Amino acid sequence: MTTIKKAVAAAVVAALVPAYAAAQGTPAPGEAPLKIGVVSFLSGAAAGPFGVPARNAAEITIEMLNAAKVPAPYATKGFGGAALQMQLVDEAGSTTTQVTEFRNMVQRDNVDIVIGYISSGSCLAIAPVAEELKKLTVFFDCGTPRIFEDKSYKYVFRTASTATMDSVGAAFYVRDTMKAKVKSIAGVNQNYAWGQDSWTDFEASMKQVSPGVKVASSQMPKLFAGQYNAEISTILGAKADVVHSSFWDGDLEAFILQAGPRGLFKRSTVILTTGETAMYKLADHIPDGVVIGARGPYGPYAPDNELNKWFSKTFADRYNVPPNYAAYQMTQAILGTKAAWEKAQAANGGKRPSTEQVIAAFERLNFESPAGKVEMAIGAGHQAITETAYGVAKKVKGKMTVANVKRYPATMVNPPDGVKSSDWIANGFKK
Repeated sequence: MTTIKKAVAAAVVAALVPAYAAAQGTPAPGEAPLKIGVVSFLSGAAAGPFGVPARNAAEITIEMLNAAKVPAPYATKGFGGAALQMQLVDEAGSTTTQVTEFRNMVQRDNVDIVIGYISSGSCLAIAPVAEELKKLTVFFDCGTPRIFEDKSYKYVFRTASTATMDSVGAAFYVRDTMKAKVKSIAGVNQNYAWGQDSWTDFEASMKQVSPGVKVASSQMPKLFAGQYNAEISTILGAKADVVHSSFWDGDLEAFILQAGPRGLFKRSTVILTTGETAMYKLADHIPDGVVIGARGPYGPYAPDNELNKWFSKTFADRYNVPPNYAAYQMTQAILGTKAAWEKAQAANGGKRPSTEQVIAAFERLNFESPAGKVEMAIGAGHQAITETAYGVAKKVKGKMTVANVKRYPATMVNPPDGVKSSDWIANGFKK
């Protein structure tokens, strides 16, 4: 990292310190606080659209939990009366850096729980280390299904659905909304676990819902490439009916800004599975009809429940922007961990539970969130499933909204427990 980049990163973290200091709770007499390691991108291309909104969500959620100002069923202070203290870590850097930072949090700083990680690469690297160190670790985002499909973990949970849900839901949306038969598809996805898995599942799902569909082109640029003119030219030349992209972070924003003037959005139906994070910031560059995903029932797809009313208003009042799905997922992870902790505490006669007791309570847990019901239903009870929704971008009186929204139940877009996503799709989504 150059001296300038180091200085910028240090400045960002320094600027965030006062903001999250308010989230530090004062423990009740005789009750030790719980130290929560929170990991999110604070610098780099992923910080603005993903990392900082997630960090902001952690700040307000922990602050409000410590003040007992979160709606039921989370109205009690902290976790079971114990105040929460947040230790913030930047996810920017290599997976080797993230493993080192994780070890530091656990072995040097003695955090009680780690909640974090946006990149699938980070999660794949951290999961075996969390198991080695026996530290309860809750992934709030990273979408690759490989984590619990390829291995099993005792100390690792993920409270958001995998990329399989996004890809299957996108294919169903194409099936349910496009009037003409889809003859060809193309994709532009980042060349690592998240992008590879997203495209593989979308391609396989489209072949199920639209037999005979051809793959016109599949482009896999490297993560954080930033420039996509060559890929856009290839896709335009392929003349596919549908173009799929699971781009996120600054790559998503760069792709939108580069693809629009080239006419890609007019030539094909473009599906942006994480498009919700850019839909307001780049509203002038996203034409009506682009299919927008939010990785679940988040943002404009979130339900009208009390938790969502609290969260969306509190977030918007504090930060002057609506929460995006990264923010929703962070709060969902914290509330799910609280639900597991307090379930374990109740089973322990009201005493502070052990890590093993919290794990036992977390497995197969169903809990409520601002996005509705979350079920820890697959991955032997360590992986969440939720419903999902898709719609198309539509401007109403100059403001970006979504139209023609279709919702898909959790069991419709996620595989059964113990079945690999690829096998489930190949078998025609059979339960």
